[in-house]
Amino acid sequence: MVNVLVTLFVCGLLIVSAAQLKDGDVPQEYLRLMGLRSLGVEFAEHFRNASLSDLDLFQPRIPSQEDLLCLADMAEFMQALTTGKLWALNMIDAWGSIPSGLLYGNFYDLGNFDECVEISKEITSSHSINGKYCFLKVSVGFLPQSVASLTNAMRIASCFPASCSAAYIDAFLGQLMQKLLNSSSTSIQIREATCQTSESKPWNSMQIFTVVLLGLMGSIVALCTMYDYFLCQDQSQVPVAVKIFSARASSRALFRIVDSKSNPNIISCLDGIRCMSLIWVVFGHEFGYEANSPNVNNLDLLTWFEEPFSNFILYAYFAVDSFFFIGGLLVAMVALRSMEKSKGRLNVPLMYLHRFIRIVPILAVAILVYMNLMTLITDGPMAYMEYHGKEACEKGWFWTLLCVQNYAASNVCLDHSWYLAVDMQLYIISPLLLIALYKWGKKAAAGIAVLVLLVSSCLFATMMVNNYSMLAKNGSEADTVKKLYFATHTHAAPWLIGFLFGYFLHLNRGKKFQFSRIAVWSGWVLSLAMIFTSIFAMYPAGQLSAPPLSTLDESFYYTLTRVGWPLALCWIVFACVQGYGGLANSFLSSPLWQPLSRLSYSVYMWHMFMQEVNVRLIRTNNYFSDYNVMREFWSVFGFTLLLSYVLYITIEAPLGGLGNLIRPQRKTIMQPLAPSEQAKTSADVQPHELNVGRNLDEHEVPKIQETATASENQ
Repeated sequence: MVNVLVTLFVCGLLIVSAAQLKDGDVPQEYLRLMGLRSLGVEFAEHFRNASLSDLDLFQPRIPSQEDLLCLADMAEFMQALTTGKLWALNMIDAWGSIPSGLLYGNFYDLGNFDECVEISKEITSSHSINGKYCFLKVSVGFLPQSVASLTNAMRIASCFPASCSAAYIDAFLGQLMQKLLNSSSTSIQIREATCQTSESKPWNSMQIFTVVLLGLMGSIVALCTMYDYFLCQDQSQVPVAVKIFSARASSRALFRIVDSKSNPNIISCLDGIRCMSLIWVVFGHEFGYEANSPNVNNLDLLTWFEEPFSNFILYAYFAVDSFFFIGGLLVAMVALRSMEKSKGRLNVPLMYLHRFIRIVPILAVAILVYMNLMTLITDGPMAYMEYHGKEACEKGWFWTLLCVQNYAASNVCLDHSWYLAVDMQLYIISPLLLIALYKWGKKAAAGIAVLVLLVSSCLFATMMVNNYSMLAKNGSEADTVKKLYFATHTHAAPWLIGFLFGYFLHLNRGKKFQFSRIAVWSGWVLSLAMIFTSIFAMYPAGQLSAPPLSTLDESFYYTLTRVGWPLALCWIVFACVQGYGGLANSFLSSPLWQPLSRLSYSVYMWHMFMQEVNVRLIRTNNYFSDYNVMREFWSVFGFTLLLSYVLYITIEAPLGGLGNLIRPQRKTIMQPLAPSEQAKTSADVQPHELNVGRNLDEHEVPKIQETATASENQ
């Protein structure tokens, strides 16, 4: 979620300086720029009438062999263009031009990428002229303030022979722009890093390793699946190792629908809350990527910030607090129930090891995939960009695997992995809280409540002392936003409140609370009021015409909503568990949420990969609007679900199964099933799901397995 915040805070910088266009704001340089023909045509005309001495590109050095080859190819290109050869016309036709709608925030003309890179004209048996697609960065200094606040440079596609280096073309185009505009306020630059050809780059060792690793995992899963499907007629006799790697068994467990009425330990509404929060996170990230894409109407971002709907994106970080709330709740409920059965024993090293195996291997595979496969599976005008966090991953991947990247690294490898770091750090302190609750009960709960106040006070003091602002229009620096947002104490309150609420549910399991209709309605009104206040309280202050909000006001808002949001969720969960949920409980507890809830960790890890791939595959400019982003979101989300499913059965399920084999099995699990459970055979449950001590964290299904419950009731 932080990449959305950073994107929108950067956009906030432009809002501060934005002004409406007025008559007389447009200088003569702009009019001359608009009067140019296609840049490809201007390029061809200028080069056709210029000699090597006229270009004067190689002074004071002697032309290299590469320079002479470029000039020879350019001469061949000009001759073919004069005679009307199709490949030469394609090279000119693929160029972009001065973007139409420049004053409306359109700074990209992507030309025709495929037309350029598909050019391949054989000149001799040993030499061909191939197309080379590059971006020209045209910097202009005469744009109106409202447009210049977005950017002062245009990106325009160009196409020329692949034998010509960007440095050579850069010098030539500099002369061209000076001749055409004769203005010092306009400059042109081309970098080799933005150039692409049809020639594939050789794979490096890490790319080979990543592909081999995924291929090996996929092969094992495929073999075990075929063994399971063709050779195991009796599913109860499937070997454990085969069942762990079998896509058939993993899919059966993933798509199994569990009847919550058969098990009082199931909190079905958590599935709906988790899935809705996941969709909200992915939706918010999609807005961030779309806002950074080549749009024809970037100036509309100014007015978008003032629309009420934008608050659902600007404050989508509350969805992450919902994850922390659920995580704390499940840690308390599951661990306390386990401690109650084991008379207070808590195997802390095994808890940490299981969490490490559950989270880190998948995270490591994600780092490999993001870093090494992005450029292998994408092509398009924007595909020259590698994964934006690749440099951070190369320098600090080990901090991410140690789950300390939110403090140890200024730039996080995998933006969204900060959440796993914060959650892991909170999980590490959970045994202390669990032991305290088991030994001292409500006194320890009071101490945890005091801890909530302390971390909230720490957050308030941090904002006040450093004068931090989280309001988009104030244009806070990205480092400031990350420093505050990544901090564990910023998100500790929702987790601790969820932890306390899990303790409350543990103490009152099976107990029915009787409330009057007025009390129930009051609870829902108060809960919804806290939710919508958290989202829309800053809407008036976010208007461009509104006076700046004081640091004190922002600090109070940011601190209090960190407490109000999880408290609102407490009532929603409590009302659903107690039978006061009504339509909300019917919606949140729908069994249709269960498969997505089980898949939520994979979706969370892989959705930004699909979003980055989607950006690199575009061929034309977008139109930024709520509807278009929502349409693009559902497309990306659908492909993300497909990718997540494939990687779930290939990576997450097998690794999760191997991790759970290290945990001791309860003997009661092997007792006969209760009559209500006799319909479920061992083929319906994966081996790693037959462990009552399994820790159900925020990425797992919020339920205690029915098998364990049935055994315990006998």
